Amino acid sequence: MAKAASLSLLEFQRNFMDETACEAHLFQKRWPDGFVCPRCGHTKYYYIKTRKHYECQQCSYQASLTAGTIMHKSKLPLHTWFWVIYLVVHDKRGRSALSLADLLQLNYRTAWRLLHKIRHAMKERDANYKLSGMIEMDDAYFGSPRAGTDGRGTSKAKVSVAVKTDEKGNPVYIRMNVMEAVTSKELLRIAEECIVPGSTILSDGLYAYRKLNENYNHTGKEKSSAGEGFLKWVHIVISNAKSFVLGTYHGGLGQDHLQAYLDEFCYRFNRRFFPNQLFSRLLNACISATHISIA
Repeated sequence: MAKAASLSLLEFQRNFMDETACEAHLFQKRWPDGFVCPRCGHTKYYYIKTRKHYECQQCSYQASLTAGTIMHKSKLPLHTWFWVIYLVVHDKRGRSALSLADLLQLNYRTAWRLLHKIRHAMKERDANYKLSGMIEMDDAYFGSPRAGTDGRGTSKAKVSVAVKTDEKGNPVYIRMNVMEAVTSKELLRIAEECIVPGSTILSDGLYAYRKLNENYNHTGKEKSSAGEGFLKWVHIVISNAKSFVLGTYHGGLGQDHLQAYLDEFCYRFNRRFFPNQLFSRLLNACISATHISIA
């Protein structure tokens, strides 16, 4: 796989100064060896300028640059999409819909929908990878409680957090998933979705984690006797995720959209070592992501 190119703000402004430049770049991204008809594979086409469509000379199928991407059927210029993607991915604190709307002179609801489409692309890209090797796993709680309980009996949103660590014990990759409850069934479902069978999983001594023994090399320890460094990185990730939610969105995102914001946090964390490649990587994710409609 070719290495994504670095792109500073000045380079971004110079490379994508108008709609034509953005269209040319997206064409090269989608068809690096020239146009290929999505239906029949033919490589010769007519360009319909009034509709900005590419018509296959063999089967007459018409394709747009954005068809099959999260930008499909969008009325916004590509130039705006490119700016949104760049601004979102280069702000490590996250970008709120309000700040994006103010900066790019967009309707608030439009900015909100753009952000959720981008988060959808982030989620799909990370879903292609499963954690393996040594995994720290724990559960966390986000949002304001609807009742006066704390801990695992709280009415806050329940979230499973898994952190892959390397041979030195440093974090490599993370996954976070909202779940209905901290139960054996839910924890096993999430593990099967995110973690390669046979991997080593470290957790606390909660009984619900024992179900992981079936498919994984699982070790559960009581926190009171496990030592100070036990599950160190999963706890740091949880703390940082809560700061991310509170700092950018002021904790007011609601449980219905919590998973989307956690997907964004995970995507950013998992690419923290590639600061100069973030735009290109996220653009690729937006191109390959399935189209969704955001109400």
